[in-house]
Amino acid sequence: MEEPQHLRDLYDRQLRREARPDGPGCRIDRVGDVVRQTGPAHAWNGVLWSGLDAAGADRAIAGQLDHYRAEGLSFEWKLYAHDTPADLGDRLLAAGFTAEDPETLMAAEAAALPHDVPLPAGVELRAVTDEAGVRQVVEVHERAFGTDSGHIGRQLLDRLAADPDTVTAVVALADGEPVSAARLELCPGTDFAGLWGGGTVEAWRGRGLYRALVAHRARIAAERGHRYVQVDAADTSRPILQRLGFLTLSTTTPYTYGS
Repeated sequence: MEEPQHLRDLYDRQLRREARPDGPGCRIDRVGDVVRQTGPAHAWNGVLWSGLDAAGADRAIAGQLDHYRAEGLSFEWKLYAHDTPADLGDRLLAAGFTAEDPETLMAAEAAALPHDVPLPAGVELRAVTDEAGVRQVVEVHERAFGTDSGHIGRQLLDRLAADPDTVTAVVALADGEPVSAARLELCPGTDFAGLWGGGTVEAWRGRGLYRALVAHRARIAAERGHRYVQVDAADTSRPILQRLGFLTLSTTTPYTYGS
């Protein structure tokens, strides 16, 4: 496993500075020292990377506000702890952004992770390939996190229809009832695949489903030629991932505007 600093630099280069659109109808713009994605309203819209200094930061922030207002879109500025200038978060707040809960950027070698975590009795994993499966993913997400997750379903349907090689999703069924779900976003041409949306309904937590879904997706990532899997980990997930061998690369905070 590489050192965290090297991995962070590789992540910044491949997935932020050299980012590619993550769904149909999306585009990547590079404007000065800002890399952003713009797409349909249900897609992820926002700033992926910035390399700013104190002299130009406020001007760059104003430029992004103008851009997304003109598009009629709410958006996110995905800020990492190592981004510059050091007070960029304060500048975003002053410009009207709202800071959401911070997450921990973690990564591990896909092939080195456990790939055969046993499932609880009566539980099976099923690949998500159609609209019915996507509905189950959304149902689990809403029950697990208490949020409206319809946009996630629309994004997943878009990618399954237009570019199925870049995403795979899985749902865990207990006697036919969806109780856990997650997706793997594959980034062709990079060393990374992303683990997203891992959620388990409350009654099924603590039984190893989260670890099983990490293992399932890591195996797929390795088979598809991606050396690393990365995750933006919530506080509840971070200890599990550390025990599995994930390294901490940074922290990331979503700053949202207009949502």
